[in-house]
Amino acid sequence: MVRSALLYAALLVGANLVCPNSAAAADPAALEALKTGAMKALAVHAEPKPAGEAGFTDPDGGAHALADWRGKVVLLNFWAVSCVPCREEMPSLNTLEKEMGGDDFAVVPVAFGYNHPGGLARFIDKYRIDALPVLLDPDRALSAQMAVVAPPVTVILDRDGREVARLIGAADWASDEAKAVLQAVIDG
Repeated sequence: MVRSALLYAALLVGANLVCPNSAAAADPAALEALKTGAMKALAVHAEPKPAGEAGFTDPDGGAHALADWRGKVVLLNFWAVSCVPCREEMPSLNTLEKEMGGDDFAVVPVAFGYNHPGGLARFIDKYRIDALPVLLDPDRALSAQMAVVAPPVTVILDRDGREVARLIGAADWASDEAKAVLQAVIDG
């Protein structure tokens, strides 16, 4: 009987190594311990929360949804051309995508509300945003579902698309502190 229990436990551990549970999330206590420096204002949720399901677009009218990034940890950033803190924050998001973006992680910036196409293009050019997609939420459907009142608001989503943490206001997302938090969620 003990031998069967040990065999069963070994099989479970082996199965989790081959097919890890996608529902596994970073330990909130571990994330709390990483809230230093640029991440002091990060609000870590005790349990993951559902994220919005509303669609959003790109400048060419292509339809997108957060589900497009399912399987990756996502740093979802709501921003606007007119938002002064966003101007300071966006270059760090671009740097973060260049450094950490890939199969496990993506920065997904979504422009909050109406942003004039010319102003949007000038913003992207002026701040040299060359690693991030341009995504738009002109009717604020996704923003409203996610209780975003004004930018910048940045939400960390786990691989299942659930919100695990949120930061209201600007942050240096290319900082070592931010990368440590994100890596903990990726390693979840």
